[in-house]
Amino acid sequence: MSESEPIRLQKFLSQAGVCSRRAAEDLIANGVVTVNGQPAQLGQSVSPARDEVRVNGEKITLPDEAQVVLLLHKPRGFLCSNMDPHHSRTVFELVPPEFSHRKLFCVGRLDKDSEGMLLLTDNGDLANRIMHPSGGVLKRYHVTLNRPFDPVLIPRLLKGARDGEDFLKFKTVLWDPRLPTQMEIHLDQGRKREIRRLLEIFGFFVKTLHRFQIGGLVMRKMPPGDCRKLSQKEIALLFKN
Repeated sequence: MSESEPIRLQKFLSQAGVCSRRAAEDLIANGVVTVNGQPAQLGQSVSPARDEVRVNGEKITLPDEAQVVLLLHKPRGFLCSNMDPHHSRTVFELVPPEFSHRKLFCVGRLDKDSEGMLLLTDNGDLANRIMHPSGGVLKRYHVTLNRPFDPVLIPRLLKGARDGEDFLKFKTVLWDPRLPTQMEIHLDQGRKREIRRLLEIFGFFVKTLHRFQIGGLVMRKMPPGDCRKLSQKEIALLFKN
């Protein structure tokens, strides 16, 4: 079906990942859906290419099938690179065959010894929105240290420190004295090996680093090496901290 072909509004909202068709009927009846600035009507048809549909003021569009966003549970030992001169294994070996022909790249990186949530896409605009600090998208990590952490250092980690040309800092640090060698760290920027480098400045060595959340999307029940396509609803969660 082309984007110029009319489609029932309920079906449009369902395909856009807003809600089910039945729930879309309720939204329309409650007056929170507009088409070209006018309240939508039950049974109304729209042209995705010509009509502007909004729900509670938010513009709704159909997913672009020409682009894709994949969620990968990166295992340790894999590089976030399309190729490596030392013949190390790369995350692109883990992409399902149906996406292997696409020119995918990593949205941010995890170093070879880190694991967890990694996004792969061919959508440059989306990648920039996630990676650039102005987007305000938080990345959350579980970290295990080589020795118990001293909470007195938390303000200094939040204030940050310079390492070479980079200024490194954490957005949030969560620590529980019952688990003295473990901490949760949130970042809103993405310097190379930022967590490891900043903690090393203060004398700590990172034993394990696992990213488990980007924005409002949490990686759940995915074994290491698993990779799948994100839905439009999940992609929207990436921009809701």
